[in-house]
Amino acid sequence: MYAALDLGTNNCQLMIATLHNSQFRIVEAFSRIVRLGEGLAHSGELHERAMDRALKALKICAEKIEKRGVARIRAVATQACRIAANGLEFIKRVERETGLKLAIISPEEEAHLSVLGCASLLDGREVSPLARAALVMDVGGGSTELSWVELSPEPTGDVSPRVALAEAQALAQNNALRMAPRQPKPRYWISIPVGVVNLAERFPEPVSGDTSAWFETMVDEVSQKVRDFAEPEALRVHFDCGEAYIIGTSGAITSLAGMHLGLERYDRSKVDGLWMSHDQVQTVITRLLALGHAGRELEPCIGKDRADLVLAGAAILEAVQRLWPCQRLRVADRGLREGLLLSMAKKKTRRRRRRGPKSAAATVPA
Repeated sequence: MYAALDLGTNNCQLMIATLHNSQFRIVEAFSRIVRLGEGLAHSGELHERAMDRALKALKICAEKIEKRGVARIRAVATQACRIAANGLEFIKRVERETGLKLAIISPEEEAHLSVLGCASLLDGREVSPLARAALVMDVGGGSTELSWVELSPEPTGDVSPRVALAEAQALAQNNALRMAPRQPKPRYWISIPVGVVNLAERFPEPVSGDTSAWFETMVDEVSQKVRDFAEPEALRVHFDCGEAYIIGTSGAITSLAGMHLGLERYDRSKVDGLWMSHDQVQTVITRLLALGHAGRELEPCIGKDRADLVLAGAAILEAVQRLWPCQRLRVADRGLREGLLLSMAKKKTRRRRRRGPKSAAATVPA
């Protein structure tokens, strides 16, 4: 049994899986919105109520891990614990009260793990043969990681894109995750300290008036953080020629996809890997603005927990799409947790090559 635990600024997420023949079988998944970073941008510290919410979720995770008899676990914390003055103190409290050892990872490692978690969506068998680059954007609660990946011009293997896509959908339907033939690495990456929680707190939705202007203010805020990062310009030609696409991983982006599909109940197997055009994204954003906060709460793929955050996520997506124009968005209901699982599997494979076929299971230190 493998377990991957991600404590973010907004969510606490756990995934438990078994590994066989380079394929993970997900046996249990847990996700809870805890808003650990609530108010952090103003005070510089994690608030007591936010820490209590996170601890309740982490205790549930610890119970699930113990019940399943997990032997290998990797547990991480991201932006909220990175920047909070009391972040390390909270990590120690988590260990005392739950037994979980959380490691605060760097923005660079977070970006790389997100790309690794989306690896199968970057597999040449499953994308257009014209694709030469992809921009993986992981929109969190307190930060957004952008990773530019150069794609191989040749598909991996002899499987047609249609067969490969059916294969990917079957994996999602069966709660499975396979290791991609090639493990992609970002050629360029950046982490900006803007996520759905701190952006929504900085720009609260107006009770009345022009919500389009409010939305544009958030788009401008994100654009200012990204536009001066010039290193990926070497890949600009692929975006200009229609040879690139964006992979978006976040609760806000999957909510957009659920609304686009008109789902009465969120269904990961229909959302993960979904292609959306830029026009389709714009249509959903326009509808979200028109609904207002109360209307968004009634949407089955949004609800009360994300009603005040989904447009902040949409603004981050819109800013990136304007700066790096491309007509296609691929929605990913995967990311850091899957990257953590795959990183543990890679370590196990390397040990086996060094030591031979036999190796005892060991706990991976956080």
